[in-house]
Amino acid sequence: MSAGELEERIGYAFREPALLETALSHPSYANEIDGSRGNERLEFLGDAVLGLVIARLLYDAHEDWHEGDLTRARAALVNGESLTRRARALGLDGLVKLGRTERRSGGEPKERILANCFEALVGAVYLDGGLEPVVALARRVFGEDVSAEGPLPRRDPKTELQEWAHATRQETPRYRTVVDTGAEADAERFTVEVALGDEVLGRGIGRSKRSAELAAASAALARRPA
Repeated sequence: MSAGELEERIGYAFREPALLETALSHPSYANEIDGSRGNERLEFLGDAVLGLVIARLLYDAHEDWHEGDLTRARAALVNGESLTRRARALGLDGLVKLGRTERRSGGEPKERILANCFEALVGAVYLDGGLEPVVALARRVFGEDVSAEGPLPRRDPKTELQEWAHATRQETPRYRTVVDTGAEADAERFTVEVALGDEVLGRGIGRSKRSAELAAASAALARRPA
C-alpha cells in the first residue's frame, strides 16, 4: 500500500507530505537515516489530540453518561490494544519504516510500534490541517465504537477503589507490601495492604505485586467503609 492509498483510507490528503513521512518513521529507522527521533514528537502530540477528540465525540454521543462513564470509555478507545487494531485496519503495519534492529527482532511491527504510529499519524494530521480533520478521522475510525450503547468497560478494582476514595474521602489509597517471600514460583509470594490514612481497608495475596494489590483493592471494596 502506498502513502496515497493511506490518505484515501483516512479521508485526508496532506498539504505537507513530509509530515506523513515522519509519522511513518519509527525512531530506529530515523536514527539510521539522519540521527533524528522519527515520529516520537508527533506521537506525543497525537496522543493528546486524540484524547481530546475522543472525549468530545463521547460527550456528544452520550448525554446521559456521567464523568466516570466517559472516562472509562475514552480509556478503552485510546488504549494500546485499541489503537493497534485501528492501525492494522488502516494498513500502517505495511507502511511504518523500521530500522535494522527492529526488523531483525521479529520482522513485523510490534503492537506498541503500531499504536505509537497511529498516534503519530493523528499528530501529523493535526499539524497539517488542524482539529477538524482529526475529528473527521476519528469519526471514520472510531465511529461505531464511540456511539455504541453496550456495557461500559469494566473498571479494575484499583481504579474503582480510587474513584470511591476520591469521591468520599478526598484521599488516594496507598498500597504497602507487607510480605515478599522472594520465591518467584510462589503463588502467595506477595502480601499487600491498602490503606486510607492510617486505616487499613483490605489485604490481598498474589504471585505478583500487581495481583496482590488487585486482591487488596477487591477486599477493600467488599468492606466499602462509610
